[in-house]
Amino acid sequence: MTVRVASVAVLVVALLASLGLGARWYTYGHFDPIHAAFALFFSINLLICYWEACLFLRRDYIETRAEHWRERQRETGRIPAFEFLATKIPVARVLSPTVWADVWATYAQYDGAFADRRTFGFNVDTANGFVTLVPTAILLAAYSVGFLPALVAGMIGLMLFWVWTYNTSVYLASFFIAKRHRRLSGRELALAVVAVNSPWILFPLLGLYVSVRLVVDGDYRVMGL
Repeated sequence: MTVRVASVAVLVVALLASLGLGARWYTYGHFDPIHAAFALFFSINLLICYWEACLFLRRDYIETRAEHWRERQRETGRIPAFEFLATKIPVARVLSPTVWADVWATYAQYDGAFADRRTFGFNVDTANGFVTLVPTAILLAAYSVGFLPALVAGMIGLMLFWVWTYNTSVYLASFFIAKRHRRLSGRELALAVVAVNSPWILFPLLGLYVSVRLVVDGDYRVMGL
């Protein structure tokens, strides 16, 4: 039995987001757009945290696979990221770090930093995978059912959202300072770099506002509670 890589990713995000949305509906009987947005964002980040752990655990393999995908693109003309997402894998291997290492091997076609452990991009993403996993899960639960005092949730949010805003901004700056954008077309730059990374600035900026409100208000009214 096999399943497409893209289907696994979509299913995981949908399941995690549904848990948050469902918990809120069960507890309070209504939805809130801000909560729904963060339920989706946190769910995506939880999946990416796993991918970033795979980046660290399979760093040697990724360097080899990056060259494999580069050569395959020259041979077939296909975009590696799309080809990987369309790949079918055995259900028994959906949690395999080796499988998900190809996320980074294909992205390395746009930014070689992810096949080079000496770079900021490689290290900041592996750090995100291990450091933000637990706070992300805590905030998803807190925003959904309010199990933490608003002050505590706000303080956690201030730390977490600032880390995302700062790190992503520095990563994008380093990408352009290193002139890696020169080897990409305008479309590749817009879609594969700017569009992929901008949510980790835009959502955290909104998250900083929400966190300040949680601290100042002392309750979850900003989340519709």
